[in-house]
Amino acid sequence: MNNNIKGKVVVITGASSGLGEATARLLSAQGASVVLGARRFERLQTLAEELNQGGGKVLAIPTDVTELDQVKRLVDTTVQTYGRIDVIINNAGLMPLSLLERLKIDDWNQMIDVNIKGVLNGIAAALPYMQEQKSGQVINVSSVAGHKVRPGNVVYAATKHAVRVLSEGLRQEVKPYNIRTTIISPGAVATELPDSVTESDVADNIRNFYEAYAIPADSFARAVAFAMSQPDNVDINEILYRPTAQEL
Repeated sequence: MNNNIKGKVVVITGASSGLGEATARLLSAQGASVVLGARRFERLQTLAEELNQGGGKVLAIPTDVTELDQVKRLVDTTVQTYGRIDVIINNAGLMPLSLLERLKIDDWNQMIDVNIKGVLNGIAAALPYMQEQKSGQVINVSSVAGHKVRPGNVVYAATKHAVRVLSEGLRQEVKPYNIRTTIISPGAVATELPDSVTESDVADNIRNFYEAYAIPADSFARAVAFAMSQPDNVDINEILYRPTAQEL
């Protein structure tokens, strides 16, 4: 039985750890050709070598998603190597939480650059190929914070709300090209995301929260596989999930 994943060419940003790494492992095991992008190239290479030794088809390309030319190189190299791009997973993200009154403006700008512009750069790089193919799927990573705003997560929540708005607008615009769009909004998942918090008191609280509630990153990978594996005439537009014990 065809899982609609085997043989697909998938680009994943933020693939050196966490959600991206877990997704690369699952999709490679299910027969996809996977192209990994992230800034930490040594970790990418290690992952790619491991998956290739296990029979996968995996490339690793150093990529800073805030730089459009680097994201274009990631996607262009994918198409040059495999002849197409079937899925792009815009996963790279940061979460340096703080109260607005602390005026962590550099953190705000970094979140805007990675969480919003990084997604736009992924769309800009992949969309022309998918339009030409008349097929493809764009999977953008939002968050429970893209649905709920609370004191301390205001800018992060704004970036993740933006991802949802961009994704919904994209969904409506790409209908003539048979392109599918999916937003995945996880709750607390065990990744390195809390490590991006720069305020020590906030970091302690977030770390304690994640230790109490976070579920494994392969939960996200399974959500990706579910969205990808649907028949081509089924478009899973949004998945929101949390640890069962997470209230917010």
